[in-house]
Amino acid sequence: MKFIDEFRDGKLASGLAAAIRQAARDDRDYHFMEFCGGHTHAIARYGVSDLLPRRVRLIHGPGCPVCVLPIGRIDMAIRLASESGVTLCSYGDPLRVPASGGLSLLKAKAALSRKSGAGGGIRMLYSGADALALAQRQPDRQVVFFAIGFETTTPPTALLIKQAQALGLKNFSVLCCHVLTPSAIASILESLEVRRWGTVRLDGFIGPAHVSTIIGTRPYEFFAEEYRKPVVIAGFEPLDVMQAILMLIKQVNAGQAVVENEFSRAVTRDGNRKAQQLVCEVFELRRSFAWRGLGELPYSALKIRREFADFDAERRFAVVYQAVDDHPACECGAVLRGVKRPQECRIFGSVCTPENPVGSCMVSAEGACAAHYSFGRFADAVVAP
Repeated sequence: MKFIDEFRDGKLASGLAAAIRQAARDDRDYHFMEFCGGHTHAIARYGVSDLLPRRVRLIHGPGCPVCVLPIGRIDMAIRLASESGVTLCSYGDPLRVPASGGLSLLKAKAALSRKSGAGGGIRMLYSGADALALAQRQPDRQVVFFAIGFETTTPPTALLIKQAQALGLKNFSVLCCHVLTPSAIASILESLEVRRWGTVRLDGFIGPAHVSTIIGTRPYEFFAEEYRKPVVIAGFEPLDVMQAILMLIKQVNAGQAVVENEFSRAVTRDGNRKAQQLVCEVFELRRSFAWRGLGELPYSALKIRREFADFDAERRFAVVYQAVDDHPACECGAVLRGVKRPQECRIFGSVCTPENPVGSCMVSAEGACAAHYSFGRFADAVVAP
């Protein structure tokens, strides 16, 4: 973005806030879910909620890829590193997600380091390309990349697998945990999990930004048509979010339910066709995948195609997913569904903090609990005029 200050301008924000107050009717409430964790962070950091009238409520959704990863998937990664003797490479945030038995990948790394004296079998990286480079440098060591994320990070993983095949690497594979945005939205609108977590009123969605640069706006049209829920794709800056809220209010007032694109500077209806083709070449749909807070969702995640089976860590090391219940005091599941706010969890900010996370929502900067802890945990004590 060339002129980022334009999207954080205070005067423009005041004007948008006034327009929102004027557009919001006095005889009804508005409930909008921001799906993406990047939006949640922007809303908390820039105090967007403080500029909205009380009758306009923003609800956090399951748009944080670290947050929706269930404990059993973290356990799989730990077993790979500790039992299969591989070097597991992961981004920083998954390392801190609590797993079974009081472990985490970070704690397992420390234990392996003490045992081997050579740094253990778990490494933090900033790019999947670092894992591929490590496999090239150390051909005698099996390297596994712990791949997580929504549609945004899937094309780079697909490219890594194709590069590994082209290089003829025999010591590189991927533990694939890539998940799909439309499936999560569908689960929020219609799922058996409402029996456990409850349901929440929703009048529309603030659609994700980065994901939509890949898949475009077309996949959201189903939700607008079938469920009569308007969707506005929004950028990550505070004025992007406020403009999207205004657009949603106007749609609700007019009884409309269509997909609008506020983030037109980066998103098109069809998305990135080249990236989509790359993903289709390397991945296919899983029949089912477990999400934290959403349960088992059919065709909601990706697996590596048989043509690239040599690079599938699940096949190569025969590692199997085993479901594990969340901590009984943790409300991450309800927070991810939008049923509860972070501060309604009884251990929020006391037992559970970013330094000592009990649930995944407190780990990632995009997690609703982490965002609220960093920027909004004292807001409830302030009485609005």
